[in-house]
Amino acid sequence: MSGRADGYALDEIVARFGGQLIGDGDRRVRHVATLDHAGPDDIAFLANPKYRSRLKASRAGAVVLAPADASACALPCIVSDNPYGYYARVAGLLNPPAPAPAGIHPSAVVETRLDGSVSVAAGVCIGKDVRIGEGCVIGPGCIIGDGVAIGAHSRLHGGVTVYAGCVIGRRAIIHSGAVIGADGFGFAPEADGSWTKIPQIGRVVIGDDVEIGANTTIDRGALDDTVIGDGVKLDNQIQIAHNVHIGAHTAMAGCVGVAGSARIGKRCTIAGSAMILGHLTIVDDVNISVATLITKSIEQPGTYSGAMPFAPHRAWLKNAAHLRHLDAMADTIRALEARIAQLEKKS
Repeated sequence: MSGRADGYALDEIVARFGGQLIGDGDRRVRHVATLDHAGPDDIAFLANPKYRSRLKASRAGAVVLAPADASACALPCIVSDNPYGYYARVAGLLNPPAPAPAGIHPSAVVETRLDGSVSVAAGVCIGKDVRIGEGCVIGPGCIIGDGVAIGAHSRLHGGVTVYAGCVIGRRAIIHSGAVIGADGFGFAPEADGSWTKIPQIGRVVIGDDVEIGANTTIDRGALDDTVIGDGVKLDNQIQIAHNVHIGAHTAMAGCVGVAGSARIGKRCTIAGSAMILGHLTIVDDVNISVATLITKSIEQPGTYSGAMPFAPHRAWLKNAAHLRHLDAMADTIRALEARIAQLEKKS
């Protein structure tokens, strides 16, 4: 759905988001599309130079591209140093979230007085002493426990559960099936082999501008809080255990698992199915590759990769220790080979 029926002129877009306009500023665009499928009412983007050849055949009304590609474009274009980010902003302008009517559906159970601008859909349950900011949208079937706080203009899609006492910042987007604040996995072993549950009395505290994917779970802290910083983006089906701290603007792809009390820095990226063991620290600006297992703290920014087939634990520990010394072992082998070669010449 377009943000406005007649779309936006390129001049309006540049006035809003910056960039350099080349071509007809009165050209109006109503949708975003790929270079291959865009028509005269669409705006496309070129972020990867290997697709530059597709510019010539494109029928797009306009293109967002980098300075290096501008000379190859005969269409009206907006030049940006970050065309993909610019495209994302334009896409958001042209495709705003569907409006939700303010007010409380008759089937909702609400035990808290709400601001008149809040939208509460069918089947919602909202407990006592809940604070929900203006303009929030609570989708069908959501359950909001006692004492929860949700910042202004946040949107919870259908079936989200937020346990008692948790805090969600402003402009959050939480997708269906997410569970915020369930008990962390805390059990003390007893002598007879049974387990005694440890009460989980912390909260989950989520910052502003956070997006949480479908069926992602974030456990409440055992004593202190689980903390998700401003601007964090979590994909679908992620597990964040109790007392984890995630720094601002870190992004995680689907099926990542983070064990208890891990601390992850700011601006990190963690690819799908990566696993992070508990009680580790990862500094700012770390990139972790897909399916990588992090077994020790990371103290320097950079990209980290690797996985190892499973084995009996003692063997796995020995192999992991050897892997850490592969470079030194290779140097030793080369030195020994050189020494053997010298001895063979003398014999």
